[in-house]
Amino acid sequence: MSEQQSTAVGRGPKLSRETMYSIIRSPVITEKATSLGETGVVVFRVSLAATKPEIKAAVEGLFNVSVTAVNTLITKGKTKRFRGRPGRRADVKKAYVKLADGQSIDFSTGLA
Repeated sequence: MSEQQSTAVGRGPKLSRETMYSIIRSPVITEKATSLGETGVVVFRVSLAATKPEIKAAVEGLFNVSVTAVNTLITKGKTKRFRGRPGRRADVKKAYVKLADGQSIDFSTGLA
C-alpha cells in the first residue's frame, strides 16, 4: 500500500492550525443549537468549501474531542434591501458535529 492510500484509509486529512481556523468560522449560539448540545451535537459555521472529513479533522484538532458524525447544510442568502437598494446576504454553511459519548465543548472558555 502506498503512502497516499494509507493516509486515505487511516484518519482524516492532516491540517495545519491555520487551516483549521479557516475551516471553522464560529460556533452557532442559538436556542436550537444549545438544546442540541445536551444530546452531544455542536453546531458551527464553516467555510463553504469545507468537506465533512476536513470539518471532522478541524474539530478534533482544535478542541481535542472525538467526532462520530458530521452533517452539513447550506443556508442560501436572503434578498434584502440595504439603504434602499436591493442586495443579497451571503450563503452560510453550517455543520452539525456529533461528539462521542461523554465529550463536550465549552464555548465560555477560549481556545489555547
